[in-house]
Amino acid sequence: MKVAHLTSAHPRYDTRIFHKQCRSLAADGHSVTLVVADGEGDETRDGVAIADVGRLPGRVNRIVKTTRRVFERAKGLEADLYHLHDPELMPVGRRLKRLGKCVVYDAHEDLPRQMLAKHYLGKVTRQVLSRGVEAYQRRVCRHFDAVVAATPYIRDRFGEFHPRVVDVNNFPMLGELDGAPDARLTAGVGEVPMVCYVGGIAEVRGIREIVRAMERVEQDCRLQLAGDFKTLALEQEVMTYAGWSRVEAHGYLDRDGVRRVMASSIAGLVTLHPIINYLDALPVKMFEYMSAGLPVIASDFPLWREIVEGSDCGICVDPLDPEAIAEAIDFIVTRPERAREMGRNGQRAVAERYNWQQEERKLLDLYRALSR
Repeated sequence: MKVAHLTSAHPRYDTRIFHKQCRSLAADGHSVTLVVADGEGDETRDGVAIADVGRLPGRVNRIVKTTRRVFERAKGLEADLYHLHDPELMPVGRRLKRLGKCVVYDAHEDLPRQMLAKHYLGKVTRQVLSRGVEAYQRRVCRHFDAVVAATPYIRDRFGEFHPRVVDVNNFPMLGELDGAPDARLTAGVGEVPMVCYVGGIAEVRGIREIVRAMERVEQDCRLQLAGDFKTLALEQEVMTYAGWSRVEAHGYLDRDGVRRVMASSIAGLVTLHPIINYLDALPVKMFEYMSAGLPVIASDFPLWREIVEGSDCGICVDPLDPEAIAEAIDFIVTRPERAREMGRNGQRAVAERYNWQQEERKLLDLYRALSR
């Protein structure tokens, strides 16, 4: 089947879109084109043709002009199935449906709940926007042939009004980040143990509390940050904290760089704030830490606690309490045998349940059903 994946906002090598979905579909024999808008040109990689419509500055240009370019490029492909990855492409999906095309919408996030988490908008504005987005999403997506959801919670939300919804979770690819927890947690003479945070760096992702926790960690330990700060102001602020003297900031890293950071760390942090769209999320970085053999230090949300404690692969803490985060780091540093056990348990859980190979089958089965 000739397949086109469309994104106006994600990078061409996005882990979920390119490395997992597109590569899996190409390996299964589909002809796959990924339409992007990053200005880096056309290319073919790992059996996936990448078609670039060019990058335009500004959010308004992206939503208005870039989506128009994506539609024109997509239409010219004459694909059998179009798979959309951004909310702003929902109108593109409607236009493709009018042309008689098969359209799949990929819900990476719960967009209406995301609106409720934007506290800078004000309570009434948030509620109005959330309801409007919910109504528009329902009206448009019910015309699509299927919805792919990134979590079971999002699946259930779309399942309220769409008959064909499948959750394809963003779990790690087996073998990509495998580490050796036994070796990693046996530091040599003079080696300073390190913990890591990988991903976008923002206030709601807990960066203030993490750096402040480093001020309170009693053991000799450093923090590796792998990701870009959302704003320069936030970066400049946390650089003034005393704990910043124990931070190694790498900036954005590719997958090889992420692998190296995890391989040199003894624990991974995913202490996101308890905002509404995080409580039922399945953070890919938590599962990547587990895959790499790292004990996780995670926010004490009911769903996350069920996973972490159920797999016995880490420690859940109050993400708003730097002291609690510091105590968890000290525990990992001072209890290497227990940390090794948690690391092995996490790897086992990923190998048995939380892996892309399990999720890949759901995606391929959906495509086979849609091709009939």
